[in-house]
Amino acid sequence: MRYIYYRAHRKHWNSRGSLDLTVAYVLAKVEAGKDQDVLKEVRNIPGVQSAIPTYGVYDLHVEASYNTMDELDRFIFDKIRRIPGIKETVTLIAFKGV
Repeated sequence: MRYIYYRAHRKHWNSRGSLDLTVAYVLAKVEAGKDQDVLKEVRNIPGVQSAIPTYGVYDLHVEASYNTMDELDRFIFDKIRRIPGIKETVTLIAFKGV
């Protein structure tokens, strides 16, 4: 599974196995009935590679990449968390290749 995941996302990794970009995966809980509005808004944020609705504990999975941690901070605190309908987020920051 890790090998497949790594190959699917290798665009972010250099030949030394470290990241060229700051890559984050955000899991979000969304208010009922706001799913489509939130999805549309998230997909329009620069740096978002993908935004996928999901079943289960979290309603949305977002992959984003930025050049610096400051850019990632602005994405999380000034963009994602301020979207009406987003109730909660969990951010996973990738740190190295497997």
